[in-house]
Amino acid sequence: MSRDASTPSRVVVVGAGIAGLAAAWRLRAELGASARIVVCDSASRPGGKIHTAELAGRPFDMGAEAVLARRPEGIALLREVGLGDRIVHPTAASATLRARAETVALPKGTLMGLPASPDSMAGVLSADGVRAVAAEAEKPAVRLPDDDVSLGGLVRERFGDEVVDRLVDPLLGGVYAGGADGLGLRAVLPPVAAAFDAGAATLTEAVARSLPARSSAAPVFATLPGGLGELVDRLVAGSGAELRLGEPVREVLRHPDGGWRVRLGAAAAAHAPAEPELAADAVVLAVPPPAASRLLAPLAPEAAAAYAEVELASMAVVALALPPGTELPPSSGVLIGEGERRRDSSHFTAKAFTFSARKWEHHARAGEPVLMRGSVGRFGQADVLRVSDDELVERVRSDLAELTGVTASPVDSVVTRWGGGLPQYGVGHTARVARIERAVERLDGLAVAGAALQGVGIPACVATGEAAALRLVGR
Repeated sequence: MSRDASTPSRVVVVGAGIAGLAAAWRLRAELGASARIVVCDSASRPGGKIHTAELAGRPFDMGAEAVLARRPEGIALLREVGLGDRIVHPTAASATLRARAETVALPKGTLMGLPASPDSMAGVLSADGVRAVAAEAEKPAVRLPDDDVSLGGLVRERFGDEVVDRLVDPLLGGVYAGGADGLGLRAVLPPVAAAFDAGAATLTEAVARSLPARSSAAPVFATLPGGLGELVDRLVAGSGAELRLGEPVREVLRHPDGGWRVRLGAAAAAHAPAEPELAADAVVLAVPPPAASRLLAPLAPEAAAAYAEVELASMAVVALALPPGTELPPSSGVLIGEGERRRDSSHFTAKAFTFSARKWEHHARAGEPVLMRGSVGRFGQADVLRVSDDELVERVRSDLAELTGVTASPVDSVVTRWGGGLPQYGVGHTARVARIERAVERLDGLAVAGAALQGVGIPACVATGEAAALRLVGR
C-alpha cells in the first residue's frame, strides 16, 4: 500500500492468540515488509486456545479442534496462508446426546438444540416435553425487548424446562461452557433474535427461519490433519512479527508527542525484558477481558468497565489414546446435560466426548491407538477442575465406561486446562460490546480484538483481528 504520514510503521499486538496473530498477518499484508510488528504475550507459546499437542506420537488438538466452515473468515485465512489443500472435513458420523439415561441421536431440525417443530423431539423429550413444544403455537406472540433476554428464560417460558436441560444446555456447554439461563439471546443466537425482530411470532417459527437451507450440503466444520497448530505456525512465519513470549504487557500509555508506549514485564519479575518499553504508532489489544480491562482503565474507563462485566468459564480437555482395536461407538461423540445422572445417581464429570477416530478420517488409523477426547468444566463449577490430572483422567474414563462400556486403559493421555478460557455472552452482551467499541473508537491508533467481542469460534476471532488491523491502517 502507499504510505502517508498517518500510516503506522510500528505496531504492537498484545496477545498471541488467533485474533492477535490474524491481526499481525493482516497488518503485514497492508503495511509491507518494512513495518515493525511485535506480538507480545505472557504465555510461553503462540496460539492461545489453539494448541496442538502430541498424543501417542501423533499431533492432536487440545483446544479448538475445528473451524466453522459456514462462516467464511476461518477458511479464507487457511487458504490465504497456503493451507487450502490441507483442509479436511468430518466424516458422516453424527453426534449423539445423553437424554433420559439413554444415548440418542442429536435431533434434526434444531438450532443449538432449539426445535423448529415438535416432530423431532420424540425419543429425546418425555411425552409431556413433546406436548409442551407443540403447545407453543397456542401461546401469545413473542415480543423481544430492544436490549436482550435470557436465552434459557425465553426457552423455558415457551417450551418448558426439558428443552433447556436436555438439549440447549448440552450444546451450549460445548461452545461457551455455560448454561442457557446465563446467556443472552442476541449474542448467542443472533439469527433467532433477528427473526423475532422481523416478525416471527413463535420460537419454533424463529428457529425455522434461522435454519440453513435444506439443500445446503456444504460441510459445517473443517480442520487440518496435522492439527490447527499448523495455522498458528503459518501466521507467525508469514506475518514476520517479532514474538515476545513470556513477557506480559504491564501498561499501554499515550506518548505526549503522539503514538504509544507499551511497557513489558511483570512488576515482580526476576529478570527485566531486554527491551522493556516499545514505541508504537498503533496498538492492538487482543487479550482476555481481565487483561483488556486493566490495560484500558486509564485510557478508556467505559471500555474497561464493560470488559470487567464479562464473566469467564474454565474448562479442561482430557485426551485419551486407547489401545489399537478399541471399539468406539459409531457416532462422532456425545453431549451430556448437567442434569443427566450416572447409574449411581452421581453427576457426570465430563460434559462431552469427541470420538476423534470416528469424527475425523485422519485419526482413524488401523493398527494404531484410537484417539478421543473428553471435555470437562462448566461456568460456575470450578470445583470439578480442582483435582490432579491423574484424577481427572480417571473420572473421565469412568464416565466413558458408563456411557459406552469402553473400559480399556489408555496407552497415553494428555490433560490441558483452560483457566478462564471461555467468555460468557451474558444478557446484554451485544450492548456491552457496543460500549467497548464506542469508547475505543475515540482512541486514535488503538483497536481491540478477541473472543470476548463478536464470537468465540476461530472465524469470529479472525474477523475481529482483521478488522482491528484494517482500522489501524485507515481502512
